[in-house]
Amino acid sequence: MTTYYLGIDVGASNSQVMIADQSGQLQAFTQGDGANPDWVGNEGMGEVLRGLLEKALNEADIDRNQVAGAGFGIAGYDWPSQKSGLIEAIDILDLSAPFDLVNDAMLALLAGASNDWGIGVVAGTSCNAWGRDKQHRLGRMTGYSWLGEASGGVELVDQAQRAVAKEWTRRGPPTSLTQLFQERVGASSVDDLIEGIARRQYKLQPDDAKLVFQAARDGDLVAHELVLWAGRELGDLALGVVRQLNLANEQVEIILAGSFWKGSPLLLSAFESVVYPIVPEASIERLKAPPVVGGVCLGMELAGMKVDRIKAARERLRKEAP
Repeated sequence: MTTYYLGIDVGASNSQVMIADQSGQLQAFTQGDGANPDWVGNEGMGEVLRGLLEKALNEADIDRNQVAGAGFGIAGYDWPSQKSGLIEAIDILDLSAPFDLVNDAMLALLAGASNDWGIGVVAGTSCNAWGRDKQHRLGRMTGYSWLGEASGGVELVDQAQRAVAKEWTRRGPPTSLTQLFQERVGASSVDDLIEGIARRQYKLQPDDAKLVFQAARDGDLVAHELVLWAGRELGDLALGVVRQLNLANEQVEIILAGSFWKGSPLLLSAFESVVYPIVPEASIERLKAPPVVGGVCLGMELAGMKVDRIKAARERLRKEAP
């Protein structure tokens, strides 16, 4: 009898559901709203996932009882104390198969690494890094940028706003970001822009990181340095996991996932400049397939599928995934 495996990737900006059979043949792929439980609550997450799962099951033309294992990667799942509440929310999906939850950075690793260990660094709306060694011991970040872990869209835009404020107060150099931000929010003047940002009347969004990337491409030195800063910060997250798991002398795979990496090639070069001096044998690769592939692979692990079969299924899924 054919068995099926379910992967679910819960992100801040969007969520994805994937179903595949034991050979890695894609059966269904659906995506919809972001459902980070820190933003929409556990119940809100469950409701989003229920709708997406129903669409995926209809597309695959299977019953949920045919699912043999399921893996969930959840942005915002950072602490063991969260697990019971998240499981209660997932129970709305009425799955009979074994399932487990990981941080969404782990999905990047499981989707992209040729083996079942390494490091995943995800950067989109925000950022995170998780990894595991050959014995499956975990290394991770806190998942909170205000504790000094940056950078994704939120953090880069915050830094850019500080640079604009420094120009206005004459504490920093001129930057074209001032004009770009003024146009973005419709401020009547630079003074209006600064007051509006300071009083939170104007609110730039994580997606406005594209303006920083644009300014850097156009030669703005402030924006250029901000993008390099973001890449170095992301590299430092990876090094934190390296140190936790003693991977500096290993040929560790570091998988990069998330829309933020598409913003500028400067990110990758800055990332590499931080990582390679400490981990010279590292293999750094941007994930080309959607991270939800890693959720399917986690479901296969939980169902007891052998490692070599999971590897073969993953390779097929990476080719077939949209």
